Amino acid sequence: QRFDLQKCNYLNTEYLGILVDSNQAVMKNNPLNDIRIRKAINYGFDRKKMITFLRNDIGSPGTRGIVPRGFPDFGAPDVKGFDYNPALTAQLLAEAGYPAGKGLPEITMSTTKEYQDLCEFMQGQLAASGIKIKLEVNQGAAHREMVAQQHLAFFRASWIADYPDPENYLSLFYGPNKAPNGPNYTHFQLPAFDTMYEKAASTVNDSLRYRMYSELDQMVMDQSPVVILYYDQVVRLTHRYVEGLGNNAMNLLSIKKVRIRPH
Repeated sequence: QRFDLQKCNYLNTEYLGILVDSNQAVMKNNPLNDIRIRKAINYGFDRKKMITFLRNDIGSPGTRGIVPRGFPDFGAPDVKGFDYNPALTAQLLAEAGYPAGKGLPEITMSTTKEYQDLCEFMQGQLAASGIKIKLEVNQGAAHREMVAQQHLAFFRASWIADYPDPENYLSLFYGPNKAPNGPNYTHFQLPAFDTMYEKAASTVNDSLRYRMYSELDQMVMDQSPVVILYYDQVVRLTHRYVEGLGNNAMNLLSIKKVRIRPH
């Protein structure tokens, strides 16, 4: 074997955002305004299969919150997200007045070419439950601009940490951060979230702050303004005679301790 493979958790969450702002033109009469439809979609596809067959097992299924793996002190296992459960999808559709998807309008999902295969996988699985998805594939820069301007109801997105703290992810749902002036692209707004977010920001004790972060993450998942796809991984392939490269959750390349072993 001539190479070494290193993998570690990467502070990157891949997800689909939902514009939960019924005042926006694109959300007029949109079924995604109904939390039951958002949750039905969340339960309606198999993230584990997605990772296995489309990602070659790179990454882990997005069955928890928005905060990815890679924060050792963060209580992410306490956060309950969504796993594949077609029975719950069927129940939620019926409760929303669309038994087996009957009468449910087609939902447009906007993505970029790079993630088209993941979205087509979802499209097929959701169709089995009666949720009809129309895929819209955009060029990268145009997609980002339309997301920022609230022109897309259901859109592919990702967040790579700017700095290694869960707060960076939770800032995506803080009310005053609403796009286009901030990174709250879903226009999520929950007074209880904003109050605790502000309190956490001024809490010095790490364990107390992280507990609040977990509660904030759970609030987001309970309202389902996002569909978490997966938490990414850093993968590095090196020659066997390269030593000391290491790996880290921010995917920073440090070669200070690298040496080449005689070969």
